[in-house]
Amino acid sequence: MTETATPPGQAPAAAPVPRTARRSLPRRVLARPEVGALIGALAVYLFFFAVAPPFRQMDSLATVLYQSSTIGIVALPVALLMIGGEFDLSAGVAVITSALTASMFSWQLTQNVWVGVLVALAVSLGIGALNGFLLMRTGLPSFLVTLGTFLMLQGLNLAVTKLLTGNVATDSISDMDGFGQARAVFASSVGVGGVQVKVTVFWWLGFAAIATWVLLRTRFGNWVFAVGGNRDSARSVGVPVGFTKIALFMSVGFAAWFVGMNQLFSFDTVQSGEGVGNEFLYIIAAVIGGCLLTGGYGSAVGAVIGAFIFGMVTQGIVYANWNPDWFKFFLGVMLLAATLVNLWVRRQATRR
Repeated sequence: MTETATPPGQAPAAAPVPRTARRSLPRRVLARPEVGALIGALAVYLFFFAVAPPFRQMDSLATVLYQSSTIGIVALPVALLMIGGEFDLSAGVAVITSALTASMFSWQLTQNVWVGVLVALAVSLGIGALNGFLLMRTGLPSFLVTLGTFLMLQGLNLAVTKLLTGNVATDSISDMDGFGQARAVFASSVGVGGVQVKVTVFWWLGFAAIATWVLLRTRFGNWVFAVGGNRDSARSVGVPVGFTKIALFMSVGFAAWFVGMNQLFSFDTVQSGEGVGNEFLYIIAAVIGGCLLTGGYGSAVGAVIGAFIFGMVTQGIVYANWNPDWFKFFLGVMLLAATLVNLWVRRQATRR
């Protein structure tokens, strides 16, 4: 192989500078999907720290973390699903469906509560698989598919509960075999520095670590970004689009089951009409955390931060003694602000 000689008196041509090297460190940091949410979380924390003295106490922080975890556990797979380009509007009522299934199956058949827990897990995974299958089979938007599932589950939750119990709530299962063990797994508290922290907080952080690893360090994570960016292009390079999307919907079902078990073993009984509207909270937490509504962009860490912001606002309003009727207003402001910030961050990520 011959080399091209450099003309006398002329400096050799410089090698092209990689695009990432040409961008400044601050711009590369700002291009991370969770950075906007982190800045927002810091601002919200400092605000309530200043205006609400009870917010500064450690037991208040434990309450905020628990409130965040009940949203954040489901917001994690919802975020991954949104990165994959889809929505799940049935997640809120699916939480109640899993709790009702475990409670009524155990009570009606007088089984150990762990039998009901496992049956509820199978039902929740089945709901997720059904959503994914219908999406791929029909080609309908996930908004319509899961809206249909939402309405069906909402009706089933109320109708089946009233049919089997004669009431809109399940019977207490606190005296059944296995209840104490199940409560220890799903709804117990752990002492940390003299403060009781709900076990769901630790589960939430563990799930976040797993989700982050899957998204950034595995082939499946690459598939998620690929199908969210361009499904047809992903399929053309061999990405199993159907498998990926069904798996994502099933992960939402798993999270719904887990939160449902927390609710059941925290309160011994379940109201069949609850859960409606929570699906939007999961989506809002993911969007605040940096996920784009168009798919292909976001992070699991961002969903954690988004859920933490939700928990801080929820409890901060209480600790500040404000009218809780303002909560929805603040939630709407956060969603709009997060969408605008994420749009700006996305533009920064694509700029040279």
